[in-house]
Amino acid sequence: MTPTPGTPPTGPGRPRRPGRRLGAAAVAALLLAAVPAGAAVSADAATPKSATGPQGQKLTVSATTGLDPAGAKIRVTGEGYGTTSGIYVALCKDNGANRVPSPCLGGADMSGGSKNSQWIVPKGDPYEGELALPFGPGGTFDVEIEIRSEGDGLDCADVPCSVVTRADHRASGDRTQDVRIPVTFAGQEPGEPGGEGVDVPAGTVSYKPVADFTSAGKPLDLLLHPDSKKLYVGADNIPDTADTDERGLYVLNPEDGKAESRITDAPGSTGALRASAAARISGPLPGDGVVYNYPLRGVGSAKAGDTAATGVWLAGSTITDIAPGTAPGTVLVAQGAKLSEIERATGTATRSLTLPGGTQFAADHARGAVWFSDFAAGKLHRVDLASFAVTASFDLPGTDSIAGFTEVDPASGAVWVGVNRSVLVFDATGKPVKTLVGKDLARDAAFDAAGGRAFVAWQDGGDLSDPANDNNGTLTVYDSTDFTPAAKDLSLPGNQTQLGAASLAVEPGGATVFVTSPAEGKVTRLTRQVSPLVTQAPADRSVRAGEEVALTARAEGTPEPSVRWQVSTDGSQTWRELDGATEPVLTFTAKSAQDGYRYRAEFRNDVGTTRTAPVTLTVTEATGGDTGGGNGGSDDTTTGGAATGGDGSTGGDSDGDGSDGGTSTGASGSSGGSGSSAGSTGSTVGGGSVGGNTGAGTTSGGSLAATGITVISVTLLAAALLGGGLLIHRRARRRTSGLA
Repeated sequence: MTPTPGTPPTGPGRPRRPGRRLGAAAVAALLLAAVPAGAAVSADAATPKSATGPQGQKLTVSATTGLDPAGAKIRVTGEGYGTTSGIYVALCKDNGANRVPSPCLGGADMSGGSKNSQWIVPKGDPYEGELALPFGPGGTFDVEIEIRSEGDGLDCADVPCSVVTRADHRASGDRTQDVRIPVTFAGQEPGEPGGEGVDVPAGTVSYKPVADFTSAGKPLDLLLHPDSKKLYVGADNIPDTADTDERGLYVLNPEDGKAESRITDAPGSTGALRASAAARISGPLPGDGVVYNYPLRGVGSAKAGDTAATGVWLAGSTITDIAPGTAPGTVLVAQGAKLSEIERATGTATRSLTLPGGTQFAADHARGAVWFSDFAAGKLHRVDLASFAVTASFDLPGTDSIAGFTEVDPASGAVWVGVNRSVLVFDATGKPVKTLVGKDLARDAAFDAAGGRAFVAWQDGGDLSDPANDNNGTLTVYDSTDFTPAAKDLSLPGNQTQLGAASLAVEPGGATVFVTSPAEGKVTRLTRQVSPLVTQAPADRSVRAGEEVALTARAEGTPEPSVRWQVSTDGSQTWRELDGATEPVLTFTAKSAQDGYRYRAEFRNDVGTTRTAPVTLTVTEATGGDTGGGNGGSDDTTTGGAATGGDGSTGGDSDGDGSDGGTSTGASGSSGGSGSSAGSTGSTVGGGSVGGNTGAGTTSGGSLAATGITVISVTLLAAALLGGGLLIHRRARRRTSGLA
């Protein structure tokens, strides 16, 4: 059978040798297709680019910009590679220096038609022949690959991509063979906003605890007043502070948590004032103040500065839920399965309805409905507010245990029901649309209608004998339209449900969130953070020596990100920060030596780091002076030799044949000596001329093309890339692609 890349070759006691027939199963699976080496390169017009590796390897790619996204053929050549280890040549996601390039194109094609990558091995290697190409003399190779902008888990519109060499699956952790040359496709312009996140994706939203408020006893419920902006907290006593009565309705400054006032007394069953907890907050009063329920059957109202609440005591059983009524002076009240609308001034029920069961509800006044949850029976009932009658009932699966919450998204009318470790979402008609599963108990939900976000507080069960419990809760944030995560999950240490359910309040816009922890007697203030997101990025520049260069990059984020400019002098292999370059605009005077330098801006804040796509600076001489002769034989893999004029050598032969011009001239002195054209072609594409002693290599072949060896389909290499761990799922969030 065909050896699976990542494992030793199989066979009867020894590795498979060239020329042995593949097993039928392998042939059926791989469908190997032969591709001749050194075939003609497509007409993607672009200047070849080269880069050097950590051991002096030279990699050259025939075209790197404006490539056809649907498919382009490019020639890739190399020299100076080690002859003791194999390499892959492929288009891969560029993860930066000392990071494995991955995923790579061609990693999953089983059709036999893929030519996306090549596998090259030392001569005599067990895989040479049917499966891989051998290196030429001096560790050279000359191959053609077909690349496209998207496929096999790679999308170069999302991430920076490079044509790379890297060690094969037998030495996947070896970074000494990594050489990377960035490529871009047509329509994929450098300078696209977004940026590449280093530690987290660009624009990642998270929430950070910034303060714990412990001035409100044991918090039971929260409301952030829409007009006065005060934070109202309903509270009870903390069990271990029996010497202090902490019951009441607290009014806190939402910035620092200081108590501005506290309402402790409310009318009891006889009408006399008495100290009372505030169990549930119904809603805000105009301007300031709230309506709330105090145990067991009290309905009261109060605002900041009041010494006591005004209220009524209802007949019947204990109030189990409360919400605003259909008129300014009424409230909706659940007393177990009985739903009533009550006049707050008198306590008189204007209408009532007894449901089959339940204790909890949510009112949607915009759509004239009340959603009543019967967790014991596993039912969700819709009550029409106009007729005050049940118009439909729906199943609540999985409700045989802990009841959580019932809330309505004011923007869409969707009903969110917390049940055990799940949140069941129904649309405004009662149709189930989503089930969200958490690791903790779903205890409360709140909505930011303007931002389209839903926030869910999950609490740990608090029973440490249960393996599912760790004493920590979680805050999750979802897009309220498609229910995808809209922020990183936040752990809430110590937030467990043994002493009461957590509750939430969200500032309009979602910049600040408050979450209670009854077991710890605190309200935690959270603020939104956003990792840097590039809003303006630089583009490639071509200037003459002596001209002023200005590169601009800007990003947004919370907190405001700082910027540092970085430069690479070796084709993005390594980067260093520029001293003092901490402004959005980088300006400097171009010098000839900076030709081919790459620049990028790196933005940082407390959440993460985001970089712009590297851009290339091309510097030409201010006049048509004799610059080619000085560099033509310098073996400079970046500039590639003579540009205009000159004899294509560094003190070499006067006839200009390039015989002493080094190994990397790569371009002829167009007005140089009589032999300059011949000296120009050899090493640019890695053909024939390895040592640079004649400079007369062929333009269409190369060291491997001359051998006549048939190149295997990259289907096998696809499997090798997969076996080497190079395929991952594409990130859902789109980011800039871009390396220049």
